[in-house]
Parts: sequence; structure tokens; C-alpha cells
Amino acid sequence: MQTPAKIIDDVSYFEFETSLDMVKKKICMVGSFAVGKTSLVARFVNSIFSDKYHTTVGVKVDKKSVTVQDTPVDLMIWDLAGEDQFQQLKLSYIKGASGYLLVCDGTRKTTFDKALELKDRIETHLEPLPFFLLINKSDLKSDWEISENDLSQLKEQNWTIYQTSAKSGDYVEEAFTLLTEKMLHA
Repeated sequence: MQTPAKIIDDVSYFEFETSLDMVKKKICMVGSFAVGKTSLVARFVNSIFSDKYHTTVGVKVDKKSVTVQDTPVDLMIWDLAGEDQFQQLKLSYIKGASGYLLVCDGTRKTTFDKALELKDRIETHLEPLPFFLLINKSDLKSDWEISENDLSQLKEQNWTIYQTSAKSGDYVEEAFTLLTEKMLHA
């Protein structure tokens, strides 16, 4: 007969074993400076949006547990500092990632061009990873500088593109969930 202490130990052991079954995946947020990467993460992880701009220095890591196709997944979301003329993306941050979200600001065509450049650099230095292109700020679509022609060329190359809004939440959950699904099958 087991003592109550032993039963507690067995329960603890079982709970520990169950947590080992959790799939862990790293997603990196990649893009230019001030495209809304941090806001997209905040919308996905905490369902919040703030108009206040916060510069990411280096990398900020958030965690969210999701269930995709009956599989529990712990997502580690690495929000990488945006690239600009003063700071380059550190490719070492992407190592170990299962996938990434390439983010640009629909109201600034230069961020779209930078996103294409970043994808090329990532693929040159690392193995191919599942990714989606998020064109953020769909709530400001009347101010967009990215044309449908720009997007159709990428769609012809089988890119998955979402027109997101961290402010309204449009397609944010879908982008993270479907990327997670794609990573599980990669």
C-alpha cells in the first residue's frame, strides 16, 4: 500500500510527464523599424493594442500556449528589433526558429522592399523556414503604398500573405495559428 506522500509524488510525476508532451515552437517577428511587430505580438498574446510606440531593443520574447489540430503548442515569440539604416537584423536570433512572420507597413513601400531583402538574407544564411508575409495597418488601407500588383507577384510564387491590423485585430490570430499549423507539418 502506498503512503499519501507517494501518491502525491506519483501525481507530480504524471503532471511533469504530461508537460513534456507539449510541443514548443519558436516564431521570429522580422521586419523594418516601426512596422508594428510589437503591436501584432501584443494583440496576439494579450489581446491589446496601444497607440504608443515602443522601440524594441535587441529582442523581446513572449510566450503563448495554443492548441492547433488537437496539439498543444507553447509558442515562444521573438520580437526582433527592426532593421533600419543604423541597425541590421542579427541572423543569430533566428537560429532555432521553427518559422517567422515577415512584417511590413502597408503605408510605407520601403518596408515592403526591406521585407523582401530580409527574406533573401535569411534564406541565404539559414535553412528554409515556414514564413508568412504580414502587411500590417490594413485599417489604413486608403493610405497604402503597396499595390495589388506587388502582392500578386508574390502570390504567384506561393507566398502566404495576410493584410493585418494590430489595431483592429484583423487576421492576427489567423496568421499565428496557421503558421503554427504549417510549422507542425514542416
